[in-house]
Amino acid sequence: MRALVTGGAGFIGSHLCERLLKDGHEVICLDNFFTGNKRNIAHLLDDRRFELIRHDVTEPILLEVDRIFNLACPASPIHYQYNPVKTTKTSVMGAINMLGLAKRVRARILQASTSEVYGDPQVHPQPESYWGNVNTIGIRSCYDEGKRVAETLMMDYHRQNKVDIRIIRIFNTYGPNMAENDGRVVSNFILQALKGEDITVYGKGEQTRSFCFVSDLIEGILKMMECPGFIGPVNLGNPNETTIVDFAKKIIALTGSSSRIIYNPLPADDPKQRQPDITLAKEKLGWEPKVQVDEGLKKTIEYFSSVLSAG
Repeated sequence: MRALVTGGAGFIGSHLCERLLKDGHEVICLDNFFTGNKRNIAHLLDDRRFELIRHDVTEPILLEVDRIFNLACPASPIHYQYNPVKTTKTSVMGAINMLGLAKRVRARILQASTSEVYGDPQVHPQPESYWGNVNTIGIRSCYDEGKRVAETLMMDYHRQNKVDIRIIRIFNTYGPNMAENDGRVVSNFILQALKGEDITVYGKGEQTRSFCFVSDLIEGILKMMECPGFIGPVNLGNPNETTIVDFAKKIIALTGSSSRIIYNPLPADDPKQRQPDITLAKEKLGWEPKVQVDEGLKKTIEYFSSVLSAG
């Protein structure tokens, strides 16, 4: 098949491009390099089945493809709050343009949505049936609401135009190719620990997250794309929940760091709990995460160590 991966030079997108090539497909990687990095896909450029296009999904593009994986959007608060209007446009106009392309060439399209559609959840863990608790006017709204509108557009193109869609909701994912400056928990903590700096925890560190290793997520994405008769949405994430402060202690132990934990004020609208209910993924896709957190963290620490030593 010929697959288009928008945001293909990003953290998750680059792993997806690599896996699709490994599985024998042709891959078009489309990225505007706002948060993507050529380093992530440099080793793929010599493959004759791989094509890189510098393009912004807010602008239409015409390509002949069989599958569209729409991953384009800055996903960390530092990046998506840098230009919130652009973030919303990327989610909304990007979805419109990719859905228009899918309709035109009769491709199947998968939308990478997010656990952020649940906002600061009042239901725990979060099943797909939960409609969420989202602030429409907060500093995270550009991302939360942009992704919610993208889901709406997917469903409306499906109902109105019979476009073949799939929707996944990605929970916290980590692994090699994460951006050093994305400001998220895993990259922040590992880099601070490797440099021997204080590890910054927000609030009391009692808020919880569930971390899924990127190879497990890619498996779930591919299973969902090829699942017959199930369009989603479906949660993809690791249901093993941990407090942020315990996670910080684990990273200090795994890196052998002398870093201390310090506590800063909690950012606005920071969710107190985030844990996926993956019952549907197990039932419909036969999918659940397999990589244990210590194993995944060791691989991620190795990656960031090599980035730091490369300088």
